[in-house]
Amino acid sequence: MTTTTDTTTKTTVLEAKGVTMRFGGLTAVKGVDLQVNAGEIVGLIGPNGAGKTTFFNCLTGLYVPTEGSVTYKGTVLPPKPHKVTEAGIARTFQNIRLFHNMTVLENVLVGRHTRTKEGLWSALLRGPGFKKAEAASEARAMELLEFIGLEHKADHLAKNLPYGEQRKLEIARALASDPGLILLDEPTAGMNPQETRAAEELIFAIRDKGIAVLVIEHDMRFIFNLCDRVACLVQGEKLIEGTASEVQGDERVIAAYLGTPFEGEPGAAEVAEVEAAEAHAEAEAEAAADAEPEATAETEPETEAEAADEDEDEAPATDADAEADADTDADSTTSTTSTTSTEGEAK
Repeated sequence: MTTTTDTTTKTTVLEAKGVTMRFGGLTAVKGVDLQVNAGEIVGLIGPNGAGKTTFFNCLTGLYVPTEGSVTYKGTVLPPKPHKVTEAGIARTFQNIRLFHNMTVLENVLVGRHTRTKEGLWSALLRGPGFKKAEAASEARAMELLEFIGLEHKADHLAKNLPYGEQRKLEIARALASDPGLILLDEPTAGMNPQETRAAEELIFAIRDKGIAVLVIEHDMRFIFNLCDRVACLVQGEKLIEGTASEVQGDERVIAAYLGTPFEGEPGAAEVAEVEAAEAHAEAEAEAAADAEPEATAETEPETEAEAADEDEDEAPATDADAEADADTDADSTTSTTSTTSTEGEAK
């Protein structure tokens, strides 16, 4: 079990009030309130299509909410992603979005652009100020690579990293903007258990640096072990918010997302349903068994006499019958010959 320092405070970093997002007649997010405090890890769960990523997009300026407001440290966020990043919020995406043909170090340096004050002309002329800023950015990028354990792969192309390390690199790039809050959209998607455990350790380490974390995840064991608080979205609305144990034990969450309780005996309703199904199956089996003798009786001969008559009909012909048939054939031949002769004379 990982031991971490409790850095949670009551200082509000992010506050969303009544956030609603509509696309035409579809309401993807409806009246969601959420607060994240400094040094806190908050989880956001819910079934597919619940509006989690849409809510993230509203927080980071990719979408402008139809209704509601989003503030960071008391200031309303501008509806532009790069301005949100400059304000102090960074994020990762559900699908990895690295520059695959750039090195690991270069990918992290991309995340430093919002903290670099040198302008275009300074970059083109490569004056002393630019060189100093470039050296500082590179030093900071190497610190972050060491933090995630990839400093020895700084010169490797991003596309050559294993999947789990690509996820880590994306987090390092987000941290390069020196955020006060980082939003992680399914950071363990596609990971094996060892990679998931490493991601959990990394997020705890981020929290221990005083950075607040808001994370979307479908791995319930991961989310309940990681988060100080958990909020559940269902059909775009917040169903419940509380500690991991409170959310995990809520019957509405179990019904809407988790499926069945983790433990415990079935309730009276479930028992009655099973008994009714078993009784119905037994009744159908008995009805089928009663119908079988009747079907058999219909296929058997009714009497011995009828069976005997059928045998007589199928009996082979006798010698007398054969002679009678021969005489009939002869008469038929004679008649045919006579008719032919008559036709010849007429011609």
